Amino acid sequence: MGKFKKTQKFGKKKRQLSTSDPRLIKKTTELTKRKLEGRKLLHRAAKPRTPATAAAAAAAAAAPVARGSSNNALVKHVPQASSALFFQFNTQLGPPYHVLLDTNFINFAIQNKIEIVKGMMDCLFAKCVPIITDCVMGELEKMGPLFRVALRIVRDPRFERLPCAHKGTYADDCLVQRVSLHRCYIVATCDKDLKRRIRKIPGVPIMYITQRKFSVERMPDAVGNLPRM
Repeated sequence: MGKFKKTQKFGKKKRQLSTSDPRLIKKTTELTKRKLEGRKLLHRAAKPRTPATAAAAAAAAAAPVARGSSNNALVKHVPQASSALFFQFNTQLGPPYHVLLDTNFINFAIQNKIEIVKGMMDCLFAKCVPIITDCVMGELEKMGPLFRVALRIVRDPRFERLPCAHKGTYADDCLVQRVSLHRCYIVATCDKDLKRRIRKIPGVPIMYITQRKFSVERMPDAVGNLPRM
């Protein structure tokens, strides 16, 4: 069979929008509004100023911005620096160290066959108190029977339980919020995203696993310090 040749259609019209189309009406109304606003501005600029009006305008410009006004976006709210910090040095950190544990840190410690309390003491050469928040415990319970070893370790009496009063059960947000309020903790995690978030908070050390042992970042006094991986 030969190729089917398509004949060209003649007398074909281009489609046009009707004048009553709502899209055209919307555009025309917007243009008219802009023109009216431009005319009002020109009229105000051309209007001659009396000494009284000029003084009133200067007083309005010099007046401070009210809290309830629409210019609230100009006001900058700088967060208050923690009283525990002396520049980047955290004065609240000291033995016994309180370490907030993340879910993946516990799992990686089991994979690398490291006892958590002993590994922390070998890293910091001081007494360490591992702390589990309600959010981390909830995450471990949701993971199912595969992580029953982690649950058994976490229920050890040497581990302290910290109750959560905030909304939501996301462990990363819980740890970041806890650390930003109180700078007396070390955060133990292997999560890159959580590390990035905690590095933005000054004076909070990060404990992680490298070469089958624990190491601390941003804490120069620790003997187990190694270059950041």
